[in-house]
Amino acid sequence: MNTSDQRLVKGARARATIARHAADVASVEGLTGLSLGRLAADLGLSKSGVATLFGTKENLQLAAVQSARDVFIEHVVKPAFAEPGGMPRLKGFVDNWFAYIEEPVLAGGCFRVATTVEFDSRTGPVRDAVDADRRDWFALLEKEIRRAQGQGHLETRDAHTVAFALDAIVAAANTGARMGDQSAIPTARAIVDGLLA
Repeated sequence: MNTSDQRLVKGARARATIARHAADVASVEGLTGLSLGRLAADLGLSKSGVATLFGTKENLQLAAVQSARDVFIEHVVKPAFAEPGGMPRLKGFVDNWFAYIEEPVLAGGCFRVATTVEFDSRTGPVRDAVDADRRDWFALLEKEIRRAQGQGHLETRDAHTVAFALDAIVAAANTGARMGDQSAIPTARAIVDGLLA
């Protein structure tokens, strides 16, 4: 590997590390609270080095959204694909999702919950990225709900409505858990069990 290639690899690693930390910070403080200087200080880097990698705060925010998406896929989505399609996989998504908020991978819990509320009334590329991530998750849930319906489950229910309900219930559990409500996750799990019965 030549010097140029080594620099590219090193830069990609640094970018991934910064983006992951940005996702962690944004899960607590929001994407608008991110700054190149803050992340540089947190990670012991120069502000100019971080600025070289991202250029603008908006690029940093977009990288944080992508990093948080990757974390969610790694912890919630991928493990569920070990289950057969339909109801087993849908339940896998939900179980992993609850585990993801019960033992938060990101400091603030579910990044999607935090940033959707923060950007729901804004415009621009960051809002579009947050929305695209949310829509992709809904599409994946709806696909497994339809598979489950093809297997004889949830046949009288609209797939989008079930996905919407799951999202709302788990989002409420995340918020409750972050606020210290010990009943939030068990209550949400009971509601979801009834919904998927």
